Amino acid sequence: MKINLLDKIALVLLVIGGFNWGLVGWLNYNLVDSLFGTGSVISRVVYAIVGLASLYCIYSAIMMMNSKKA
Repeated sequence: MKINLLDKIALVLLVIGGFNWGLVGWLNYNLVDSLFGTGSVISRVVYAIVGLASLYCIYSAIMMMNSKKA
């Protein structure tokens, strides 16, 4: 299976989101809010894009599992 640009972007966004949640969990520090302001429009857009990336990665994982069954 070939990895395209959208897959790479989604993976990078997922890693960024995971890193931010790790900081929140371990250090009670939210990097996104620190950079863009708590509850700001830019922070909300970043969270939304990371959320969409996670949905895309879930979809890709399901498609990969289904293609291996066939």
